[in-house]
Parts: sequence; structure tokens; C-alpha cells
Amino acid sequence: MYTAAITGTGVFTPSETITNAELVEAYNAYADRINAENAEAIAAGSFTALPQSSEEFIFKASGIEQRYVLDKKGILDPEIMYPQLRQRDDSEPGIMAEIALDAAKKALKQAGKTAEDVDLVICAASNMERAYPAVAIEIQDLLGIKGFAFDMNVACSSATFGIQTAVDMIRSGSIRAALVVNPEICSGHLEWRDRDCHFIFGDVATATLVERIENAKGDHFEVISTRCATEFSNNIRNNNGFLRRSRPDGVEDRRDMQFMQNGRKVFKEVLPMVSQHIANHMADEGIQRDALKRLWLHQANKSMNDFIGKKTLGRTPAADEQPNILQDYANTSSAGSIIAFSKYSEDLGEGDLGLICSFGAGYSVGSVILRRHSA
Repeated sequence: MYTAAITGTGVFTPSETITNAELVEAYNAYADRINAENAEAIAAGSFTALPQSSEEFIFKASGIEQRYVLDKKGILDPEIMYPQLRQRDDSEPGIMAEIALDAAKKALKQAGKTAEDVDLVICAASNMERAYPAVAIEIQDLLGIKGFAFDMNVACSSATFGIQTAVDMIRSGSIRAALVVNPEICSGHLEWRDRDCHFIFGDVATATLVERIENAKGDHFEVISTRCATEFSNNIRNNNGFLRRSRPDGVEDRRDMQFMQNGRKVFKEVLPMVSQHIANHMADEGIQRDALKRLWLHQANKSMNDFIGKKTLGRTPAADEQPNILQDYANTSSAGSIIAFSKYSEDLGEGDLGLICSFGAGYSVGSVILRRHSA
């Protein structure tokens, strides 16, 4: 049995940002147009007027102040309101592979490793730009990695589920190292014309190098334990898929083909599940609350993270104990907890314990307990 460690991480951040003010201006212009076009139906009670959005509403609901996106222009055009990404020829790298490649190279550089040191690539994300060939295999090819690769989708928990999969393979001895990459183009599955969710997501890509601890060249995090769990729920859902054109109600702009959620039920049901999952995981490993130095949580909503942090530590966490990045990145699905880990982990000391946790559709929750080691 081998021991696994995280030895490198990388983050690709798009160059374009959208502030809440910009988002509100675009959405309200769209809502005004639709309401004007349907004024008679609104007066007759046969059409519900679209509500206005505001910066105050967005920040109170989420704690988000801005988000990074791959295409700002299309999203902010009230006549379009979705990202317009260039159609690529099949001979070109796909856009998911391209942004994942950037993050993966950064993770390898941080760990002091090359493609020759890696045996496996897992592309773990909430959406894939195609069914096949696997995006992971494309990333593997672009990096020049021998071995194998596959895609994985556990929605917002994809990163932690991917890390557990890689750790299990390392422990068994079947691989030496794995790159778990999370290219999340969340702007593509968000309905920017829906006031209740138009502010939630942003785009990013992250990568985590997991390898045998004896091969670590620098500072690293020993993987003490991993744990995953799922419970079925329809409260977070996306019905898009290859059977779309076969449905009798057609292929028009169906709202359920994009991100859908019942936010109140999610808040009520997911928080107890995640809090208990973390508590059980720590208890089974004999880790007391006061021994945990850092929580890197899924960056979906500040109120959710504050609740989980308080339940986990038994008190309100200090800012450096539970770092948030969603104010800058928004919800980036599976990548959120990895961004937080990548940006806020180097200050921990020898032997310090931390926990990565992600949660989301499924419902799904994954946690990874880590111990810091210096080179």
C-alpha cells in the first residue's frame, strides 16, 4: 500500500470579468424589453412580469461580487445573453481541453514534475463539451502523457470524487501519479435571463497532481483520508443530453436544459448532509475540531459555507480558517474548493491538518483530509 499526496495545483483564470453592476444592467434591459412586449398579457394576468435584479439582491443571496467568464460580450448583450464561443474545427483542441491544459501545466510545474511522471488523467467536471472521445484523453494527448484517461461527472463534487479515485489507484499501486483536472465553463449552462440564478456561475479550470508521497519533491499535502457520499435528489438538475432531439416536446429553448435548482430545498437539505458527512469523517479519523487548521469548502454560496464552517468547528471560523473565493470567482462548480486550496494553503505549517469538501447535485458530497509536510 502506497500513501498519496497532493504535490501541485494549478488554476486557469479567464481574462474577462463581469461585475454585479454590469450583470444587473444587462438583465434589467432584457427584462424591460420582455415586459414591454408582453404589456397587454401582463395586464390581463396571463403573463408574469419579469422581476428586476439588483446588486444588493445578488450580494445578499450569494456573497458574489464578480465572476470570470470566457466571453463577456455575448452574456451582456440583452439580445443574446449567453457566451458566444468560436466553433472549432475537429483538428483543433477543444476549449475545455485548452483551459485544462493551462491549469495542468501549472500543477506539474509547482510539483517539479513532467508528463513522464504521470500515468492517469481524470477530467472531472459538471459538464463535458462532447460525449466522446473523452475530453480527458484529449488533455492526456496534449500533455504527452502515456497511460490512460477518462471523464467523470459528479456535478459540483467532481473534483473531490476525482481525487478519491486517483488516491485509491495510487494506494493500490496501479499508478504512480494522476492529474485531476476540472475545466468548468459554467457560463454555458447558466440561464442568464433568469433573475433567480443569473448571477451564480463563473468560468475557470483547476488541476491537482496526486502522487505517491515518496516521489514528492517539495512541500506537499499527505492525503490522510477521503470519503464520498451520494443521495438522489432532483432539486439541482440539468436535463440536457443526447436524447434531447427525441423528446416529443421538441428541441426549442427548454428551460430545463440548463441549470435548474430549488434553492430553498437545497439549502435546507444539503447543509445537514454535508455537516454530518464532515463530522463523521473527522470522527472516524480521530480528528478533533480544534486540530483542523483550514477548511477549503465548495464555493457556492457564502451563507452555506458559513453554516458548514460553524458546524464543523463549533464556532464561527476566522477568515483565514475558511477562506472564500466566490466573491471574486462566483460558483465555479467542482473547481471552487480547489481554487480555495490552491490560493490558501502555502501558509500552513508542518503537520497542520486541513479538509477539502465539495457538494452539490446528486446530492453529492466529497471530503479529503490532508496533512501539510515541508520539503
